[in-house]
Amino acid sequence: MFTRSRTRFDLVPRRVRVHAVTELTGSMRRTTFRDVDGADPGAPTSLAALRAPGPEDHVKVFLPDPATGELHAPTTAPDGGLQRPTGVVSISRDYTVRATRTVDGVAELDVDWVLHGDEGPASAWAARAAVGDEVVLAGPRGSVGVPDGVARLTLVGDETGLPALARWVRSTGPQVPVTAVVEIGDDVDEEFVEAELGRAEVEILYRTDGPGQLETAVRSLGGLEDGEFLVALGEAGELVPVRRYLRRELGLPAERLSLAGYWRRGTVNLDHHLPLDPSDPD
Repeated sequence: MFTRSRTRFDLVPRRVRVHAVTELTGSMRRTTFRDVDGADPGAPTSLAALRAPGPEDHVKVFLPDPATGELHAPTTAPDGGLQRPTGVVSISRDYTVRATRTVDGVAELDVDWVLHGDEGPASAWAARAAVGDEVVLAGPRGSVGVPDGVARLTLVGDETGLPALARWVRSTGPQVPVTAVVEIGDDVDEEFVEAELGRAEVEILYRTDGPGQLETAVRSLGGLEDGEFLVALGEAGELVPVRRYLRRELGLPAERLSLAGYWRRGTVNLDHHLPLDPSDPD
């Protein structure tokens, strides 16, 4: 049985600015954040105080009002949650912390975005983000570590799950074999995916080839070995049959899996904390 460390953090809003923008591949872009000018680097609200040790740790990104460009920051409520300002537009989305580091004594944090036009406020903001633009990052509220004693790691997902999948590879010992199955759009470069996943043995699937590919690929792996842990992150509709195969047909316990729907076709701002399969919520 695998055990995973769980850590709770104070939910602190942090006002940050874009320090750099990097084009990654086709529809993917990376923004590097630093504290806003004049911020106290020793304060609890600084990026230096942010902790995100787990591979799937995420922050809630509060974006400016698309109509006015004004950023309405949340505050910390008495119960430790977030209090959004009333009477104004407050837009937020959850994103994986791709990386944190300190450069010349200055804390930085990377967030990777998948762009899909102006269909959503996050994609629209990220497509136009420029150095100096400000957002608010809140969290992570908690962190779940890599399981103890993993002998083999299998990763399944799409480009939205790629930042977390890449962190899984780097959070697991170099002696642990890693297999990854990643479904991508035509505008995502295979070499970029392979580079992000480092030493993993990667199989690339293309979304244009139709639905159900992830389930077929997972079935072809022939089940999990002793000591193997599987992570599946991406579009919820594609992952539901994967989960049903693993949980119902193979009878694998939840402790051997980490599965989450980061988005769902036709759904705006999917809550990835909800059960992936509502008909079988564990």
